Amino acid sequence: MGARKIKFKENYVVDVKGKRVGVVLKISDYRKLLDDLEELESIRAYDAAMASGEKPIPFEVAISRIEKRRG
Repeated sequence: MGARKIKFKENYVVDVKGKRVGVVLKISDYRKLLDDLEELESIRAYDAAMASGEKPIPFEVAISRIEKRRG
């Protein structure tokens, strides 16, 4: 999987001195960024889990343990 380039037009919000202080995006571009961020977070969580060296447990067992803790 190669890196993909996100292309969109930014519209900057500037202060009275002309300093960029914000950006306005099309809502579709914003949602795409959020989707990509969520995917990146999942990849990082997976990488961290794999690097931990801990033994994986089945999803159903994990859910059962969580529900027991909620009591």
